[in-house]
Amino acid sequence: MLASLRRSGPVQKSFASRKFRFPPLSVCAVFLAFAVTARADAQNPFGNDPKAAKAGEYEFRINCALCHGLGARGGGRGPDLTRARKKRAHDDAEMFAIISNGIAGTAMPANGTNGQGVGMTDEEIWQIVTYIRSQEVKAPAKPTGNAAHGKELFYGDANCSLCHMVEGKGGRIGPDLSSVGGSRTREAIVDSVRNPSNRLAWGLTEATKEFPQEYETITVVTADGKQIKGVALNEDNFSVQIMDMNEQIHLLEKDKLRSFRKSRESLMPVYTPELLSDKDLNDVVAFLVSVGAK
Repeated sequence: MLASLRRSGPVQKSFASRKFRFPPLSVCAVFLAFAVTARADAQNPFGNDPKAAKAGEYEFRINCALCHGLGARGGGRGPDLTRARKKRAHDDAEMFAIISNGIAGTAMPANGTNGQGVGMTDEEIWQIVTYIRSQEVKAPAKPTGNAAHGKELFYGDANCSLCHMVEGKGGRIGPDLSSVGGSRTREAIVDSVRNPSNRLAWGLTEATKEFPQEYETITVVTADGKQIKGVALNEDNFSVQIMDMNEQIHLLEKDKLRSFRKSRESLMPVYTPELLSDKDLNDVVAFLVSVGAK
């Protein structure tokens, strides 16, 4: 068939004529690369304009606050954006690109794709960037707390590592805390220790789910009367995957269970000041911040 097409004069002429209507693929690729580069190198047209920052606050509340919290101070899903030093965005252009394109493999979606708010124009994204810049606060010149002592507590008397992992060392029943010090405020970390059930952490991110599974507490009784308590790693209408307190994973069919109970009361104990003093907690936070800043 391809040979017959080549021999056919009219068809060959038709293909030749199309060649001049559409640029070759390589030309399109170069043009696209130029456009992306041009945007990446773009300067914020609003700079420190307070009116633009105010407009950006409105857009932020609609499109970003669900994950990053009011005031951009961090939420259950998104990191604190008030830090002057950010992990992924070193300038306004990089921040613009992240808001526009999202971050692959994370809960950060591309503009207009997560069902929250609406797709934003470039101007509105620049306004959000301006608002975030207006909310930034500088870290204290001298970090508070003794990070070395906090590390000893984390892996020792405070028993944090029984459930939490930092840089590959520790338990798995709770969320990995390797990056929490670089994405959450000190106040948020302290609150999660003192009041762990106030805001449950998010777990594994899956491509088929808009947001990750929460660390909810699941208690089940199997058909043979065995009770299993742990956190939900995954769940659908028919089954649930649980990691118990011994880090054993159970995949259970719901219709074969005697009972199934889900609770938003965290498995993490409440660390009162009597259990962990304010000074010691401050040292633990200092350790997490030192790791998260890497």
